[in-house]
Amino acid sequence: MEKAENTLKLEIPTEIAKVAETLENKGFEAYLIGGCVRDLLIGRKPKDWDITTNATPEQITASFPNTFYENEYGTVGVVNDGVEDTTLKVVEVTPYRLEGGYTDKRRPDSVTWSSKLEDDLKRRDFTINAIALTLAGTIVDRFDGRIDLKKKTIRTVGEPEARFSEDALRILRAVRIAMELDFTIDPATQSAIALNARHLKEIAGERIREEFIRIVMSPRPHIGLILCNKLGILKQVLPELEEGIGVAQNKAHSFDVFEHILRTVEHSAKKDFTLETRLAALFHDIGKPATRRWSEEKKDWTFYGHDMVGAKMAAKIMTRMAFPKKMIETVTTLVRWHMFFSDTEQITHSAVRRIVNRVGKEHIWHLMDVRTCDRIGTGRPKESPYRLRKYHSMVDEVMRDPLSVGMLKINGGRIIELTQTPPGPKIGYTLHALLEEVLDDPARNTEEYLEKRAKELVSLPEKELEQIGKKGKEMKEKEEEKTLSEIRKKHWVK
Repeated sequence: MEKAENTLKLEIPTEIAKVAETLENKGFEAYLIGGCVRDLLIGRKPKDWDITTNATPEQITASFPNTFYENEYGTVGVVNDGVEDTTLKVVEVTPYRLEGGYTDKRRPDSVTWSSKLEDDLKRRDFTINAIALTLAGTIVDRFDGRIDLKKKTIRTVGEPEARFSEDALRILRAVRIAMELDFTIDPATQSAIALNARHLKEIAGERIREEFIRIVMSPRPHIGLILCNKLGILKQVLPELEEGIGVAQNKAHSFDVFEHILRTVEHSAKKDFTLETRLAALFHDIGKPATRRWSEEKKDWTFYGHDMVGAKMAAKIMTRMAFPKKMIETVTTLVRWHMFFSDTEQITHSAVRRIVNRVGKEHIWHLMDVRTCDRIGTGRPKESPYRLRKYHSMVDEVMRDPLSVGMLKINGGRIIELTQTPPGPKIGYTLHALLEEVLDDPARNTEEYLEKRAKELVSLPEKELEQIGKKGKEMKEKEEEKTLSEIRKKHWVK
């Protein structure tokens, strides 16, 4: 199908233009292609850059000083040295190519280089990704990709079932692109997705993971998950989530488990929370269907232990998708302890210290974010009621610089061991004297400094040490009162 070429002036970064110019100066054709052209046309900054050419991989490699070629599909990475913007660091340059069948639904059985741009365009997934652009501004659009961009529609190049039977990952990619761009999927393309969704079982976990992450990190992850359910995708990649459909909850909730999770994830996207927080929001109640029991005493549903069951399920799902071990540990920890700040009983500072220790200082605020999302997901309008603000204040209070002897990097037992001083008031005076020094300079709170200083203090007469210790205790109380007042004022609590 021949379509007229048009000319359009678009701003292309110098680093990318130089790569295309180098190929053209050597007598080759060079077209920007794929997502970067699509993004340029809709005024979106490209996240990566691809060029297609009639040069072979060997000719591409010979044209640039710094390249790498590590695949069987002809893609050469051209490295722009000294570039700070990571999106411009590597340009992927690929020859026009023809592909054989896709026996395994994942990769072409064979790849051959072509001299015609048309051959390369017709093998691509979606019309909006099959638009080619030269440096001079010439646009080649054989499949009406620009019309689909205006209509905000995802449509396959050629027969949709043929495209999805070639590479089943395109099924998930269609949803991901639609969520990232706020597009819809063409009805015929949707039908083909539903027919071929079962082939996602044949796709490697790490490939599923990359598309799944981008759906979760999109502005509309909840809509993406609803679409995945509608088209039979969820059943293949995340069947555990489907188990919550129609599972009624207790009176504290306005929605079933599935809708509650979707609303929780929706809020995590609205607040632009981290990937770990969004995944924890997605998995936090995934253990509820398995733990739901009717309580005659309460005349309501209970879900005892769903946090522990959910953490195990989250670990299994993320392992299946080949997530990094550290991320699995972080997310499962957030899922395991997500109920902590929803406890209706009074939460003490010591309890908050324990949860900070379990979750880690670097993730305690992520846990608070999950709690915020969970609350909104129940249908309650307030994101930060007084009690939740109070918990935020308590976390801040236990995370501050050392204001008690218990937060020093030394304890009474260690002082007794180091100085051979028997237990008694002298040990307490020493600890408070050390605390005074640390309050004056928190950098002194190291084992090396405190152990050395403890030996010096213990050698002082007890009366002199008592005076220093009392001064430290008084200073601690004043500093603590001042700090706590500032923290509580910040969180609008008393």
